[in-house]
This record gives sequence, C-alpha cells and structure tokens, in this order.
Amino acid sequence: MKRIGLIGGTTPESTCYYYRKYLEVSRERFEPNVYPELIIYSINFKEFVDNPRGWEGRKEILINAAKALERAGAEIIALTANTPHIVFPDVQNAIDTPMVSIIDALIEEMRERGVKRALLLGTKTTMTADFYKNALREAGFEVLTPNAEEIEEVERIIKEELALGNFASRDWIIDLINRYIKEQDIEGVILGCTELPLIVKAGDVDAEVFDTVDIHMRKLIDLASE
Repeated sequence: MKRIGLIGGTTPESTCYYYRKYLEVSRERFEPNVYPELIIYSINFKEFVDNPRGWEGRKEILINAAKALERAGAEIIALTANTPHIVFPDVQNAIDTPMVSIIDALIEEMRERGVKRALLLGTKTTMTADFYKNALREAGFEVLTPNAEEIEEVERIIKEELALGNFASRDWIIDLINRYIKEQDIEGVILGCTELPLIVKAGDVDAEVFDTVDIHMRKLIDLASE
C-alpha cells in the first residue's frame, strides 16, 4: 500500500479526528491490525493563522510541510482542512508527489448520493471566497451559504469553541441547518470545515450530511490501497 502523508495542525482537534477516521476506515476495509503507513506533519497553528503575510505566508508553511512529507517518503499527500484548499494548486505545483483534494472527493461523493442542492458551512473564508463554491457550481451543484450574520457566528463557533474542543454551540448549528432544510429546501449540508463533524453527525438533521473528513479519508485509503 502507498504511504499517506497528512499536513495537520489546522487545527489539532480536526487532525485528531482525521486519525480516528483513519483507524475506523482501515478497520472496515482490511483484516485485523492492517493499516496503511501514515505520516502526519502537524504545523504550528498560531504561526499559520496569525501569519503576517496572510495567505502567501500560510502557503509557504504548507509547501514546506508538503516537502517534508515528500522527503519522508509519503506517496500521496493531503491537507487536513478545507480552508487551506484556497492554495491547494500552489502546494501541489511545488511538489512531485500527488495530492488528494478534499473538494474533489466531496464532489465525487455528492454525485454518488444524488444531491444537487446543498448548504455549505465552514470558516468565513470557505463560505465567502470563490474557490470552494465555484468548484461545486462548476461541477453542477447548487450551493447556498448562510446570511452575513450567520456566517460570522459560524466563524466564531469554529475558532473560539470547536478548535479548542468546546461543543457548547452544537444546538445552534443544528437549528441553523434545520432552518435551511425547511426554508430553502436543501437536500444536504456540507460540513466544509473539518471541525464541524465533531458536532454534526448523519441522522442529526433531515438531510444528507457530508462529513468532509470521512469522505477525504475514505478517498485517501482507496488510493493507498490501489
């Protein structure tokens, strides 16, 4: 099997969830005690999120991490967060090892489930920038995002609560999703921040739930097994 390399630390909480999914999916797919080789490079999240050079500086951190994983023998590499996919093409172009996009994996999963109209939740950048929504729309999906006030609150919950393992606002997130199901006829909700699956699970709402961590890890293990 191919060796998987993960660029983690964005945030540490979601990186832990990636590892739990790695264990869960491996146990589903393989005989007991068989796991693909895995390397995690966990960056310093404060240096990343507070970088004075913005996305140029963050991109440099991710490229350095990807190169370190490449030197360590990773054969496929992935970012363990949705928002950093804003610079995914630049990171991929800086290394020779193939990378696996969380957005591409999501698009494949949405097609398989037959969902066309979905609510996108994530960081403010993911919900307001074009990189994520345009990729989904170009693939034929109708994407909705919360209003400006709701976007600010989702951002606050992710950064001030979920990133620190605090799940106090779970009910607010669930109520938000249910309101969009009722008022906007969404067929699914995209948990487009890798902390959100910590509080929203399939069955919590009456729509398809797209856990991007689960989807991404399943794709990585599929490719590692080829």
